[in-house]
Amino acid sequence: MPKTEQPTVYLSFDDGPHPVATQFVLAQLQAFEAKATFFCIGKNVAENPEIFRAIQDAGHCIGNHTQNHLNGWKTGTEQYLEDYDLAALFIPSTAFRPPYGRITRTQAQRIQAKPRLGKVFMWTILSGDFDEKISPQKCLKNVLKSIKPGSIIVFHDSAKAWKRLEFCLPLVLEFCKNKNWTLKGLI
Repeated sequence: MPKTEQPTVYLSFDDGPHPVATQFVLAQLQAFEAKATFFCIGKNVAENPEIFRAIQDAGHCIGNHTQNHLNGWKTGTEQYLEDYDLAALFIPSTAFRPPYGRITRTQAQRIQAKPRLGKVFMWTILSGDFDEKISPQKCLKNVLKSIKPGSIIVFHDSAKAWKRLEFCLPLVLEFCKNKNWTLKGLI
């Protein structure tokens, strides 16, 4: 990550855009004067183009999260790269986050090679908001127990994560604001 003068926490949201969750995230980020990176699924961008434009219009960063949320460890390289390229038709960004954090060395090398010029971004804190077995309070604890300047937090703007995201995100944003930490996107 780039060196910054101010203590900075990097926010990211995977799997959107989603009609309810993404709108909520955008409102929360605006309320706390925070920026983030949204790693979007191509098919969700195609289904929700107005929400995708709202992300961009608000000055947030965007990234590719494949067209169909493929697991790189369970998908052949050529199929995976085709899915990445298909999403790139909807998502004008060289930033990439592999779904599930699963990508083979060959897939990563090919995405980072010319002409793709993709940059792969992972995370340091997995909120667990996607896990329907954990409580919203446990999701919050997952973030707050490890958060510090330089952390890259991943949340999910999706229906599956909604209950935990709705509870956790405002509290994380408030925690960071109280620490005087800058909240930014990765790019």
